[in-house]
Amino acid sequence: MLGWFQALMPKEERFFDFFDRHARISASAAEALRALLEGGEAVAANSARVNDLEDQADEVSREVLLAVRRSFITPFDRGDIRELITSMDDAIDQMRQTVKAISLFEVTTFEPEMRQLGDLIVDSAKLTIDAVNRLRTMRHDAAKLAAIASRMTQLEEQSDELHDIGLKGLFKTYGNASPMAYIVGSEIYSHLEKVVDRFEDVADRINGIVIEHL
Repeated sequence: MLGWFQALMPKEERFFDFFDRHARISASAAEALRALLEGGEAVAANSARVNDLEDQADEVSREVLLAVRRSFITPFDRGDIRELITSMDDAIDQMRQTVKAISLFEVTTFEPEMRQLGDLIVDSAKLTIDAVNRLRTMRHDAAKLAAIASRMTQLEEQSDELHDIGLKGLFKTYGNASPMAYIVGSEIYSHLEKVVDRFEDVADRINGIVIEHL
C-alpha cells in the first residue's frame, strides 16, 4: 500500500536543473554584453543576443514557478525557490536594461572602465553557475558556497570603485564640453554596476538557503 501511495505522489521537479539552465543562459548573456562593450558594428547583434537570451531565461523562470505550484516535494522551501529564481532573473533583466539604454542612446564606443565592469559581470555569472550547482550538495559544499558569496561581494565592491572612477573620468572629459555625453555615459555605468549588484543578490539568497539548512 505504501509503495502504491508513493508511486502516485507527484515527483520532485528538477529544480536544480532549472537553476543550472538559467545560470548558463545568464552567463551567455554576460558574454554577449561583454562583447557588446567592445563597440563597433557588432553592438546591434550583441544587443539582440542579450535580448533573446533574456527571453529564454524568462521561460525558465516561468517553468520554475509552475513547478513550485504543482510539486508535492521540493528540495527546499518553496518561498526560497521563488526568491532564488526571481533574483537570478533580476540579474539578466538588468543586462537587458543595460542594452536598452545603449540602444536608446545609440552608443557604439565605450570607456575602458565599462569594459572592466563587463569583465566583472562575466566573472559573477560564472560564479553563479558554480553556486547553483553546489546547492545540490549544499551541506557538503557549505564552505565553498560561503567562499563564492564572499568573492561575489568582492566583485561588487570592485564594481562600485569602477563606477566611481568611470564617472570621474566622464566628468573630466565631458563635464563642460558635452553634458549630454556625460549623462549618457553615467547612465550606462549605473546599469552595468547594477548587474553586478543583482548577481551579489543571488549569492546572498543562496547563502541564506544554505544557512537555513545547516
